[in-house]
Amino acid sequence: MDSRLTSLDWSLVQTLLAVAETGSLSEAARQLGISQPTAGRQVRQAEEALEVTLFHRQPRGLALTETGHALMPHARRMAEAFHGLSLAAAGRSDRLSGPVRVTASVFTAHHFLPDILARLRADEPEISIDLVPTDESENLLYREADIAVRMYRSEQLDIVTRHIGELELGIYAATRYLDRAGRPETLADLLQMDLVGYDRSDLILRGMREMGLDAQRDWFATRCDHQGVYWELLRSGCGIGFAQAWIGERTAGMERLLPDLPMPTLPLWLAAHEAVRTTPRIRRVWDALADGLAPYTGPVRGIPIDPCRPSG
Repeated sequence: MDSRLTSLDWSLVQTLLAVAETGSLSEAARQLGISQPTAGRQVRQAEEALEVTLFHRQPRGLALTETGHALMPHARRMAEAFHGLSLAAAGRSDRLSGPVRVTASVFTAHHFLPDILARLRADEPEISIDLVPTDESENLLYREADIAVRMYRSEQLDIVTRHIGELELGIYAATRYLDRAGRPETLADLLQMDLVGYDRSDLILRGMREMGLDAQRDWFATRCDHQGVYWELLRSGCGIGFAQAWIGERTAGMERLLPDLPMPTLPLWLAAHEAVRTTPRIRRVWDALADGLAPYTGPVRGIPIDPCRPSG
């Protein structure tokens, strides 16, 4: 075997791929959970081991050299083989103990998962949980998460999915805002008021357009993509916006507007790689999530407000 390959361990290849994909040492370090100096040192070690220059150093980051471009497909195949080995090994584990990494949207992780995971931890103290709240999709093929709670069905090969149900959506505003601005009686009235929408994401725009509205970004007086902050903007009285009805109906100081207006629903799915899905500890968490999330789906009108659970 070429002596250069014996000194090229997986951590170096992993760093090379992260830097190549992000073009940034700092971003690659953040993704890998290491420091920026460590990422830079590992790039240099890989270049020294291979005796080539893989990146051009530029004022705003790193760019692959011609040699780097030529070698990246091989590095990606190494990554796929490594992750395949990891998945196969994880799927062989028969212990009802150990870590399980769960990813979910920021809003779902904040409002729904803590109670579910607390019950699970009480029942299964040998299972530890890593919860990753993010609105970006973690790669289940690369074991960035063992189980994902998603608002869409994964179409990737080798990914097992389960449809939990549909989350009801509604139009909400704070009482303090409505007392000041008035309460709309029609959709036309509502559209003349302050609307809260997303910034770069077009999810709300697409939803409104599916309702037959020619919605544009400048319709929104306040914009924010972070779901948790978006909800706080509504609660604070910035205007009218959209929210999951289960939370809206249970939050003191919030009112639902035009409840009879037809609204799209938000699908709720679980996803996991088929190689680890049957591992006892992952199956146990999967079942706990499925059972715990199911009550949040379906019609929720008439739920009493819980003043002890203001969501924030």
